[in-house]
Amino acid sequence: MRIQIFQHIAFEEPGEIARWARQRGHVLKTTHWHAGDKAPDLAKVDGLVAMGGPMNIYEHRFHPWLAEEKKFLTKALENGRPVVGVCLGAQLLADVLGGRVYQNPAKEIGWWPVRWRKEARNAPGWKFLPAVSTPLHWHGDTFSLPPGAQWLAGSDACAHQAFAWGRLALGLQFHLEANEHLLEAMIENFGEELAQDSPKIQAAEAIRRGLLRHQPKNLPLLWNILDAWFGK
Repeated sequence: MRIQIFQHIAFEEPGEIARWARQRGHVLKTTHWHAGDKAPDLAKVDGLVAMGGPMNIYEHRFHPWLAEEKKFLTKALENGRPVVGVCLGAQLLADVLGGRVYQNPAKEIGWWPVRWRKEARNAPGWKFLPAVSTPLHWHGDTFSLPPGAQWLAGSDACAHQAFAWGRLALGLQFHLEANEHLLEAMIENFGEELAQDSPKIQAAEAIRRGLLRHQPKNLPLLWNILDAWFGK
């Protein structure tokens, strides 16, 4: 399968998603929107993964490519291409599908539990979902559920953590794809946010410890989700 990665900043790479793709024999190519890349040829794309980034989905003046990316995501969904959105990518999907993206009451940074809804866990194709998982979060915005979307998961600080829109759009507000390289890049580039006084923002060392504690359980979940969405 030919999977296109949409990257919005140099260091927010696909992380463990790339390792999954290599193991499954998928071909990955990347559109670096932040670096001036043009949209790919949809005829050469079988599926997409839109990654995270520090910008907001409505900052078109500072990042004109956001409008172009939204048009491409809309076209991809209209033409039956499955898409996974991670953090900013999930917010972009929510936006193009008619949801609303807005500031969450609090920033959520660190390893925080996500509860997968019983209705989601009992739905066909989602039997592998656990009741609770603890992924990495790094976001200040959230989204309302797009019309027709299935609500998959929520947390104490952010009700809408994941949604599915049919079998085409999957939005994940959190980062199951985190590895040591990606985590250190986020701490280095976004570290000033960790100094903010909030009960939902963890310190850098706690975030580093969380990688060792939680990712061994998160990675099988990530692989199951990607297998379900794109096929093995």
